[in-house]
Amino acid sequence: MASIHKELVIDARPEAVWAVLSDYGAVHERLAPGFVVDTRLSSDTRTVTFADGTIVLERLVDLDHEARRVAYTVIGGSLHPSHHHASMQALPEAGGRTRFVWHTDVLPDALAAPIAEFVEHGSAVIRRTLEAASPAPLGPAPASTPAR
Repeated sequence: MASIHKELVIDARPEAVWAVLSDYGAVHERLAPGFVVDTRLSSDTRTVTFADGTIVLERLVDLDHEARRVAYTVIGGSLHPSHHHASMQALPEAGGRTRFVWHTDVLPDALAAPIAEFVEHGSAVIRRTLEAASPAPLGPAPASTPAR
Protein backbone atom coordinates (compact mmCIF):
# COMPACT_ATOMS: atom_id res chain seq x y z
CA MET A 1 0.00 0.00 0.00
CA ALA A 2 1.28 3.45 -0.89
CA SER A 3 1.23 6.24 1.67
CA ILE A 4 1.41 9.93 0.82
CA HIS A 5 2.21 12.27 3.67
CA LYS A 6 2.37 16.06 3.47
CA GLU A 7 2.96 18.51 6.32
CA LEU A 8 3.22 22.27 6.07
CA VAL A 9 3.15 25.16 8.49
CA ILE A 10 0.45 27.69 7.71
CA ASP A 11 0.47 31.29 8.92
CA ALA A 12 -3.03 31.05 10.34
CA ARG A 13 -4.42 30.13 13.74
CA PRO A 14 -5.46 26.47 14.24
CA GLU A 15 -9.04 27.41 15.10
CA ALA A 16 -9.35 29.41 11.87
CA VAL A 17 -7.88 26.55 9.83
CA TRP A 18 -10.21 24.08 11.52
CA ALA A 19 -13.26 26.25 10.83
CA VAL A 20 -12.51 25.90 7.12
CA LEU A 21 -11.33 22.28 7.18
CA SER A 22 -14.40 21.10 9.09
CA ASP A 23 -16.76 22.65 6.53
CA TYR A 24 -16.87 19.34 4.65
CA GLY A 25 -19.18 20.48 1.86
CA ALA A 26 -17.40 23.73 0.97
CA VAL A 27 -13.99 22.59 -0.29
CA HIS A 28 -14.42 24.52 -3.55
CA GLU A 29 -15.30 27.75 -1.74
CA ARG A 30 -13.24 27.78 1.45
CA LEU A 31 -10.36 25.28 1.34
CA ALA A 32 -9.08 24.90 -2.22
CA PRO A 33 -10.93 27.25 -4.60
CA GLY A 34 -9.73 26.95 -8.17
CA PHE A 35 -8.11 23.57 -7.51
CA VAL A 36 -11.55 22.20 -6.61
CA VAL A 37 -14.28 23.78 -8.73
CA ASP A 38 -17.38 22.18 -7.20
CA THR A 39 -18.44 20.18 -4.16
CA ARG A 40 -21.88 18.64 -3.72
CA LEU A 41 -22.81 17.21 -0.34
CA SER A 42 -25.41 14.48 0.14
CA SER A 43 -25.60 13.08 3.67
CA ASP A 44 -22.07 11.88 4.51
CA THR A 45 -20.82 11.77 0.91
CA ARG A 46 -19.45 14.64 -1.14
CA THR A 47 -18.89 14.74 -4.88
CA VAL A 48 -15.74 16.72 -5.56
CA THR A 49 -14.93 18.10 -9.01
CA PHE A 50 -11.33 19.17 -9.59
CA ALA A 51 -10.19 21.79 -12.10
CA ASP A 52 -8.70 19.09 -14.36
CA GLY A 53 -12.12 17.39 -14.64
CA THR A 54 -11.44 14.57 -12.18
CA ILE A 55 -14.53 13.75 -10.13
CA VAL A 56 -14.41 11.73 -6.91
CA LEU A 57 -17.03 10.63 -4.42
CA GLU A 58 -15.70 10.88 -0.89
CA ARG A 59 -17.44 9.46 2.17
CA LEU A 60 -16.88 11.15 5.50
CA VAL A 61 -15.29 8.70 7.94
CA ASP A 62 -14.70 11.01 10.92
CA LEU A 63 -15.03 14.68 11.82
CA ASP A 64 -13.26 15.09 15.16
CA HIS A 65 -13.60 18.64 16.50
CA GLU A 66 -11.42 17.98 19.53
CA ALA A 67 -8.48 16.64 17.49
CA ARG A 68 -9.27 19.02 14.59
CA ARG A 69 -9.13 16.08 12.18
CA VAL A 70 -11.29 15.08 9.23
CA ALA A 71 -11.00 11.63 7.63
CA TYR A 72 -12.56 10.48 4.38
CA THR A 73 -12.42 7.70 1.81
CA VAL A 74 -12.89 7.68 -1.96
CA ILE A 75 -15.81 5.43 -2.89
CA GLY A 76 -16.29 6.28 -6.57
CA GLY A 77 -15.84 8.67 -9.45
CA SER A 78 -13.02 8.99 -12.00
CA LEU A 79 -10.45 7.31 -9.75
CA HIS A 80 -10.89 3.64 -8.99
CA PRO A 81 -8.81 2.77 -5.94
CA SER A 82 -9.35 -0.58 -4.32
CA HIS A 83 -8.55 1.23 -1.07
CA HIS A 84 -8.31 4.93 -0.22
CA HIS A 85 -8.26 6.56 3.19
CA ALA A 86 -7.16 10.12 3.83
CA SER A 87 -7.12 12.51 6.74
CA MET A 88 -6.36 16.18 7.23
CA GLN A 89 -5.54 17.68 10.60
CA ALA A 90 -4.90 21.19 11.95
CA LEU A 91 -2.37 21.05 14.79
CA PRO A 92 -1.11 23.96 16.89
CA GLU A 93 2.36 25.20 15.95
CA ALA A 94 4.60 27.77 17.65
CA GLY A 95 3.63 31.41 17.32
CA GLY A 96 -0.07 30.73 16.82
CA ARG A 97 0.48 29.04 13.46
CA THR A 98 -0.91 25.71 12.27
CA ARG A 99 0.79 22.49 11.24
CA PHE A 100 -1.43 21.14 8.46
CA VAL A 101 -1.08 17.36 8.09
CA TRP A 102 -2.54 15.52 5.09
CA HIS A 103 -2.09 11.75 4.98
CA THR A 104 -3.41 9.35 2.33
CA ASP A 105 -3.15 5.56 2.06
CA VAL A 106 -4.06 4.15 -1.35
CA LEU A 107 -4.15 0.92 -3.36
CA PRO A 108 -3.16 0.08 -6.02
CA ASP A 109 0.30 1.57 -5.76
CA ALA A 110 -0.02 2.88 -9.34
CA LEU A 111 -2.38 5.59 -8.02
CA ALA A 112 0.25 6.93 -5.62
CA ALA A 113 1.98 9.19 -8.18
CA PRO A 114 -1.15 10.93 -9.48
CA ILE A 115 -2.57 11.32 -5.97
CA ALA A 116 0.77 12.68 -4.71
CA GLU A 117 0.61 15.31 -7.49
CA PHE A 118 -2.92 16.25 -6.35
CA VAL A 119 -1.70 16.52 -2.74
CA GLU A 120 1.29 18.66 -3.73
CA HIS A 121 -0.74 21.05 -5.87
CA GLY A 122 -3.67 21.06 -3.46
CA SER A 123 -1.41 21.84 -0.50
CA ALA A 124 -0.06 24.95 -2.21
CA VAL A 125 -3.60 26.18 -2.94
CA ILE A 126 -4.75 25.34 0.60
CA ARG A 127 -1.83 27.26 2.13
CA ARG A 128 -2.49 30.38 0.02
CA THR A 129 -6.23 30.24 0.68
CA LEU A 130 -5.97 29.76 4.44
CA GLU A 131 -3.27 32.39 4.91
CA ALA A 132 -5.24 34.94 2.87
CA ALA A 133 -8.50 34.30 4.75
CA SER A 134 -7.20 34.11 8.30
CA PRO A 135 -6.19 36.72 10.84
CA ALA A 136 -2.44 36.87 11.39
CA PRO A 137 -1.03 34.38 13.90
CA LEU A 138 -0.11 35.49 17.36
CA GLY A 139 3.67 35.26 16.72
CA PRO A 140 6.25 36.78 19.02
CA ALA A 141 6.08 40.51 19.66
CA PRO A 142 8.46 42.59 17.57
CA ALA A 143 11.63 43.69 19.33
CA SER A 144 11.40 47.24 20.61
CA THR A 145 13.90 49.86 19.59
CA PRO A 146 15.52 51.66 22.52
CA ALA A 147 14.64 55.35 22.84
CA ARG A 148 17.45 57.80 22.04
